[in-house]
Amino acid sequence: MKYSEAKEKYIQAWGTLGSSWGVNRTMAQIHALLMISTTPLSTEELMEELKISRGNTNMNVRALMDWGLAEKVLVPGERREYFKADKNVMNIGVQVAKERKRRELDPIIKLLNDITNVDGDTAEVKEFRKVTKDLQKFATQTESVLDLFIKSNQNWFFKILGKMR
Repeated sequence: MKYSEAKEKYIQAWGTLGSSWGVNRTMAQIHALLMISTTPLSTEELMEELKISRGNTNMNVRALMDWGLAEKVLVPGERREYFKADKNVMNIGVQVAKERKRRELDPIIKLLNDITNVDGDTAEVKEFRKVTKDLQKFATQTESVLDLFIKSNQNWFFKILGKMR
């Protein structure tokens, strides 16, 4: 397979994978391109390579920076903005876990903490309490596992993962 074909397939696949992270396809495709680039890329280079508009490029690069997956780089002698992505897969996984926790898990834990203690003694109230407490317990356990993953180093995580096989 030629490099150009493999590169295109990789960018498309990473875009599809990004959807399961909770990011849009274009954002993930920009991330994929930044990951495989040997040098930082400008907005114009991203636009040209992915055939997307300036507005779409800028919006998604900013979102990548908000997620902690890309950063702006100063290139001496250049007026354009350039961007690069961390290429360490473990760092990327940890950063995605942090963001998903912040955006998804933290709000549901807060909600469950607020609604679990319902007044009343009817069958409906008892069932509501049981279900919400079970969800709260699961969410809290998930949070603990994610916190371990986020705070771990690569060797520790892969040793644990290896034992699970």
